[in-house]
Amino acid sequence: MAETYPINIWINEERLEKLQQAGLADMAEEAFAGLKKLSVPANEQQRDSILQMFPMAKFDSATTKSIELLPREIKDKIFTLVVEKQTLDVLDVFLASA
Repeated sequence: MAETYPINIWINEERLEKLQQAGLADMAEEAFAGLKKLSVPANEQQRDSILQMFPMAKFDSATTKSIELLPREIKDKIFTLVVEKQTLDVLDVFLASA
């Protein structure tokens, strides 16, 4: 199985409600202190494309192996796609529209 590099999106009550309506609430993981996150997986090519498109983003190769520091509006768009498509596999669609 290919390695994945998540984009972590924090889940508040409003987002959790949207995930519940889409049947995806079980995809939200407990992070810490009662906070939940949604980990949207990226493959190596998607990761590289995102890092190229958004120079302020960083890849945490040392600890979490995740894509960090994406602008809020970008994470909002990715979250909206997850809800609309009812899947975490949305980065190809996101990249095609960005």
